[in-house]
Amino acid sequence: MLDFVVVTDDDPARQPLPDPRASDADRERAVLTLGRAAGEGRLDVEELEERLQLAYAARTYTELDTLLADVGGAIGADLAQAPAPRTRAARVVRSAAAGTSWIVSIMGGNERTGRWRAAERCNVVNFMGGCEIDLNDVELSGEVTQVNVYTLMGGFEIRVPNGVDVQVSKFAFMGGHQVALGSEPPPPGAPVIRIRLLTMMGGGEVRRGRKPSKRGLLDL
Repeated sequence: MLDFVVVTDDDPARQPLPDPRASDADRERAVLTLGRAAGEGRLDVEELEERLQLAYAARTYTELDTLLADVGGAIGADLAQAPAPRTRAARVVRSAAAGTSWIVSIMGGNERTGRWRAAERCNVVNFMGGCEIDLNDVELSGEVTQVNVYTLMGGFEIRVPNGVDVQVSKFAFMGGHQVALGSEPPPPGAPVIRIRLLTMMGGGEVRRGRKPSKRGLLDL
């Protein structure tokens, strides 16, 4: 006697597997892909803003695939298998009122390097003088740090670390600025350093990374 097994649509074996859930890291990778697409001119500002909102709200890989299909291919499966991106160590952030809030150089020079704490709002004034500010070992007092640099007939050099989102705005009259931050995007959740440059009859530069040592320069 033969036994027959009747399989109906209600049988769990016949049901489609649920769409895998996307993690925060998956959403961040999708956002980076959208950002690169906008930088290449494949998305305009309005499209980028709309897709970023949808990417952060996405719950599954299918939703992310839909947003990326015409700019980078359906990569949901790759996202599921891809390891979390390596990120550089971000600066230590401690909420505290204490910290350097003024660096003033008048007809002279000033230098802040090594380990020091910057206030959430730090004002730098160069009047017929200059300064060198190294933020690579700085301890930030907040998630967002505002650095205002006012220069009149002077100069400055600012070094910023990796693993930090650095945003620079600048204005120069009878002077100029050089900003070299590289193209590597900051890791998700990185502290933010906003640098505002206002210069008259002077100039300065903002660079990422540590300043080469004199010994290293001699070896070149």
